[in-house]
Amino acid sequence: MTLRAFAVSLLAAVLPACTSAPPAPPAPSADGPREVLERYVSAAQPEALGALATWPAEDGGAWLIAAAPAADRLLVFDADSGARLRTVGARGRGPGRFLRPAGVAAFGERLFVAERGNRRVQVLGLPDFAPLGSFGEAELHAPDALWVDETAPDELRVYVVDADAPEAGPGRRVHRYVLGFDEDGRARARHLGAFGDRGTAALRGAAAIAGDDASGRLLLADAGAHGTALRAYRFDGGDARGAAPALDGAAAGLALWACPDGSGYWIAAERRAARTGFRLFDRAALAPRGGFRGETVAGTGAIAVHAAATAAFPFGALFAVHDDHAVAAFDLAEVARVLDLPPGCLD
Repeated sequence: MTLRAFAVSLLAAVLPACTSAPPAPPAPSADGPREVLERYVSAAQPEALGALATWPAEDGGAWLIAAAPAADRLLVFDADSGARLRTVGARGRGPGRFLRPAGVAAFGERLFVAERGNRRVQVLGLPDFAPLGSFGEAELHAPDALWVDETAPDELRVYVVDADAPEAGPGRRVHRYVLGFDEDGRARARHLGAFGDRGTAALRGAAAIAGDDASGRLLLADAGAHGTALRAYRFDGGDARGAAPALDGAAAGLALWACPDGSGYWIAAERRAARTGFRLFDRAALAPRGGFRGETVAGTGAIAVHAAATAAFPFGALFAVHDDHAVAAFDLAEVARVLDLPPGCLD
């Protein structure tokens, strides 16, 4: 074969490879994290942000309430836009003042604030944040995360994590209270005891707590010597049957996404050096249901789910702290689409 003929034949062999479409990128693993774009990431705040809670505002929107422990105050954001609306409280020990507010939870027209510095849980009325009393001063050492539920009309049960308190003992990490309210709306609490496993299974670094009244299950995101995992308990403090899933990263937040058809998902945030991972677990079986991360959100220390509709989020939203100084929102409808979840949460 002449050199010219060889070159022509070689060119004919190479051209199809050059003109064909490049191979498609591999599809993401069914178990690997997908990407869900944030609806917004707020402007960075001067205060470092901690726990989050949501509250349906009177105008049909919602508030996103964030604790600012080092600043001894609360910040209130418009949940639909991330705009900062107001600041609540100041440093102090009196009613309506805070020392290192670490946990927040809203239920009905009341907000509960766990204060590490004041060793109490303070109750405030919404929307005016009027002080309604406090409880836990006799039992709590370093109150942190908390969860609130209704047991009867105007009667609430409150679970408070007593974090990083060696003097509390390993069997007294979670305190149980029942709350009633007098005719003036003042809170009246009764301590029902405390629980937490001992030995190698003891709660070490519970970072978040959430409950599910439908299943009678209480979950804690715990990072201890036994590893980072979700720990399941009954409401009375006993061990809940069923395997509690382990997490890959440091536990940073936990919330229940309860759906209208009775299904739902536990959402756990894993704080990582890069972007935060969000893992979903079946509400009843605790089986993994996929995971995702945002385009931007990292350094997350807390999350909150607002499952009710708002103008911006007709099917609810997931909120997360970003880089300790901002808040971000994910549309739950987009989460369901990207993870190919059943339609029960979007009916």
